[in-house]
Amino acid sequence: MPIMDNKVLEDLYMRHVGATPKSVVELPSSGSNRRYFRLLGDKDLIGVLGTCAEENEAFVYMSDHFRGHGLRTPKVVSVSDDRMAYLQEDLGDTLLFNAIEKGRLTRSFSSEEKELLVRTIRALPDIQFAGAVGLDFNYCYPSSQFDVRTIMWDLNYFKYCFLKATGLEFQEDRLEDDFQALADVLMRSQSGTFMYRDFQSRNVMIKDGEPWFIDFQGGRKGPFYYDVASFLWQAKANYPESLRRELIGEYIDSLRKYQYIDEQYFMEQLRHFVLFRTLQVLGAYGFRGYFEKKPHFMQSVPFAIANLRALLDRPYAEYPYLNSLLDRLVNLKQFSDDLQKKSLTVRVMSFAYKKGIPNDPSGNGGGFVFDCRAVNNPGKYERYKPFTGLDSQVIKFLEDDGEVVSFLDNCYALVDASVARYKERGFTNLMVSFGCTGGQHRSVYCAQHMAEHIHKKFNVKVELVHREQNIEQSFTVKD
Repeated sequence: MPIMDNKVLEDLYMRHVGATPKSVVELPSSGSNRRYFRLLGDKDLIGVLGTCAEENEAFVYMSDHFRGHGLRTPKVVSVSDDRMAYLQEDLGDTLLFNAIEKGRLTRSFSSEEKELLVRTIRALPDIQFAGAVGLDFNYCYPSSQFDVRTIMWDLNYFKYCFLKATGLEFQEDRLEDDFQALADVLMRSQSGTFMYRDFQSRNVMIKDGEPWFIDFQGGRKGPFYYDVASFLWQAKANYPESLRRELIGEYIDSLRKYQYIDEQYFMEQLRHFVLFRTLQVLGAYGFRGYFEKKPHFMQSVPFAIANLRALLDRPYAEYPYLNSLLDRLVNLKQFSDDLQKKSLTVRVMSFAYKKGIPNDPSGNGGGFVFDCRAVNNPGKYERYKPFTGLDSQVIKFLEDDGEVVSFLDNCYALVDASVARYKERGFTNLMVSFGCTGGQHRSVYCAQHMAEHIHKKFNVKVELVHREQNIEQSFTVKD
């Protein structure tokens, strides 16, 4: 039976401290049904009211075990006789998730934020390997190890709580066949390590600049890949791919003190765990969001769908039906509409300087402005005056001269770097303008080639405007 009031916590506090707490404040709820309280007084402590004695016992046992191996976990100081409530040390209020908030929102992480992430992921192998030494996995709840049965629990969680809730039609027998194939691939990575299971930035506290680890009671014996996938592909963490690669490198470097690592095999196997973890969290979001109506989980769905969409850029040939089904899933209208709102549009313009630099309709104040006037001007020759930079005569003149080619190569290098970062950081607008004397020849040629280059290389939406020629063209994203 769950405990319905916090009097038991006050009694535990009296038993441990020898005085009553001055105040008891309930803390915001997490994804589980456990309730957390801060008890303030002669000693500040965190009180936990659980709904399952076995789950509580798992946390109490593992925290004590991990602390004995030098790992930073909260000390449990008092436990109720029925094991339904306990007190633990107060680690403060700073979640890693909140400490990296600016980076998450902008996808540009400061050196301080990166340092916290590096310290956290470098500590993970210690939890997985050193933490497993002497650990009695029988305490783990609800399962002692990662196996085919628990894999299928999570995959069916995704199927029934998320996939069916979208209304998408599918063939269940073919899906189950690919679920089994995925389970077979995951099971080839079995090891005697501790699998934290929910290793993510909401379950890491920052105290005195160091990461401390909480909410590991669902852990079990299992492969270390799972925790890497859980941490780096956490939906709302919003890590750019470049940062993920950097943190994977830090993890592998720390992991090497425990075992040899073939990096190519590691990365191949990791992508299957990323797929599995993404499906598992979508199942959780479906249950907590669609059924329990918890807004935090509904807000996380678009981020998880974005992760899934990025994963499918490299198809999972091992699971053909699942792969095609997920392609259909991420392109459902309720998800694709959200993607379009967040996708990048590059606006490329040609203009005449004597008529002014173009305004930026996105409200961002403008972007790149390239001055083409150093390039040899075909407009000074009478025979080219009737034409524009779109006509073959002008194109041949400019390219035979050669100045425009090297000029554009330099422009491409600058713009390519920004487009890549804008996509990575989730920005939605970039403006690139080319100006010349009359907005007819050189700027038109350069803007046209830049628009075609960006669309071909990045497959983003490009809006091209030759302002002085009253010509507009749109390049849409290819499916």
